[in-house]
Amino acid sequence: MMPDHRRLLTRWGRSLDAEHPLPEYPRPQLQRESYLNLNGRWDYAFRISDRLSTAWDGQIVVPFSPETELSGVGRQLQPGEYLHYHRTWVMPDGFVDRHVLLHFGAVDQWCRVFVNGHLVGEHEGGYWPFSFVITEHLETDENHLHVIVQDPSDSGVGARGKQKLQPGGIWYTAQSGIWQTVWLESVPQTYVTRLQIEPDLDRVDLVIHTSGEPGPSCDVDVLDGDTVVARAQGTAGSLIRIPVPDPRPWSPENPFLYDLRVRAGTDEVRSYVGLRRFGVAPDGDGVPRLQLNGQPYFHAGVLDQGYWPDGLYTAPSDEAFVHDIATMKDLGFTMLRKHIKIEPLRWYYHCDRLGMLVWQDMVNGGGAYHRPVVEVPALTPSMRLKDKHHRLFARDDAHGREQWLAETARTVDLLRNCVSVAVWVPFNEGWGQFDANAVAERIKRSDPSREVDHASGWHDQGGGDFTSLHVYFRPFRVPRRRAGGRVVALSEYGGYSLHINDHSSTAKAFGYRRFGTAEQLLDAFRSLHTGQILPAVRRGLSATVYTQLSDVEDETNGLLTFDRRILKIPADDVRAVIGRLRLETGLSGAAGA
Repeated sequence: MMPDHRRLLTRWGRSLDAEHPLPEYPRPQLQRESYLNLNGRWDYAFRISDRLSTAWDGQIVVPFSPETELSGVGRQLQPGEYLHYHRTWVMPDGFVDRHVLLHFGAVDQWCRVFVNGHLVGEHEGGYWPFSFVITEHLETDENHLHVIVQDPSDSGVGARGKQKLQPGGIWYTAQSGIWQTVWLESVPQTYVTRLQIEPDLDRVDLVIHTSGEPGPSCDVDVLDGDTVVARAQGTAGSLIRIPVPDPRPWSPENPFLYDLRVRAGTDEVRSYVGLRRFGVAPDGDGVPRLQLNGQPYFHAGVLDQGYWPDGLYTAPSDEAFVHDIATMKDLGFTMLRKHIKIEPLRWYYHCDRLGMLVWQDMVNGGGAYHRPVVEVPALTPSMRLKDKHHRLFARDDAHGREQWLAETARTVDLLRNCVSVAVWVPFNEGWGQFDANAVAERIKRSDPSREVDHASGWHDQGGGDFTSLHVYFRPFRVPRRRAGGRVVALSEYGGYSLHINDHSSTAKAFGYRRFGTAEQLLDAFRSLHTGQILPAVRRGLSATVYTQLSDVEDETNGLLTFDRRILKIPADDVRAVIGRLRLETGLSGAAGA
């Protein structure tokens, strides 16, 4: 059974081309000319067996999960069920080079993939891209693709985010199956598999990973438009350092991106890079502050769940991504905290090119959470439990912990090249938290260029780069006692609710303070910031994350309604409030502007 939600469409969902949804190239950070999109109408069937199905229940619009309005299905995949997908395609003339790769942006949570009846691979993990080489199984005429999916949702221990089979409050409708683009590309015998890009203010460090051994010789061009500004040569698998003359730094105020052209043997790919440097340093009063490009920079953020009323995890279009990012930037925010979800790579590309910093949460997993651990600290801020007690944090499954660590490493590798990603957030409010200090150190060793918020909200273990606080039910004050060298961040606050019935998917209204009119909401929003947040910035607060970007189902505490049609507080008023946080404190940091 699906939750009892009203039919609510965004304007992009209303204009969806179901034959060609999300046609854009899905991987801007490593792009080839070769590209064949397989989104569109597929056959589907719900079954209790994983045997290849030949009978179908109907058609589903991929890449929208069956639980979504835009999929055309509207049915929940239950634990123990199998969701079968099927489609055919014909390979275009001249498409095949040496190998053909079949790519999935993400499939929630486990899948097995067949091409023309041949098993080409399995994958587990609902948030990460994967691919298979399918060359030897291709036919010259019609090809058949069959995908079988299972998803235990919140009944398992794997990464699940805020999905719940019985949603409510801060937990949302569970979705399943294919939820990002499916596509093909053709590559030569030896091809680029991954770029590892490490920018600084005056150079780019690059490692080119390729298939096969030994690594081929490589040529790299750094371009400003059509002009090559720097060039280097090297070998795949080895560090290539590329000094950039007259460098143009990247910042939210000036999000300049250089293009990269990489040749490895006969393979050529395109990417991009922004020259920037993150860090922490004391200000003139000795207070640790976040830095961008060597200057103090205030992270004025908003919590971003990445849910849509008509697509759940899947945005109805690329333009919808741009709308959310550009609207928050227009309101004066400089950062989005991507909350308990990993987005398609195009979302990060738009943050890179539009100039929006990103705090990236890792996706939580573990067993069923204990309410005293994950909820009581909201009212009792002094409650801090040691996360070495794995059972207390629903993390006593050793395999589940190892799986989460491996998926965290995959997340860092996946998003490493995204210019805008500034902070990694491994744990939130104790959800599946374990050994947070060791986890923070592990992430920092893998990526020393970014800061780590090791335990957002509560159960601070004293590690990472932040004293990270969530405050909803009491006035906020900067802590008098805090570990030396760590930045103070108010990583969630606000959550002020205004329910607008015609633009909500439910009749329920969840929020941390509720208001009946837009005027009351505006007055409370303004008072909160002038009375509590602005004085705190002057006393050492260096980052804020307002809850939240949009309503999500029962949660009606968004700046935008769930359908993105109404901004609840006038834009000029939001800009005035957020602008004071950035400008009057001297921490706006037009770094590189």
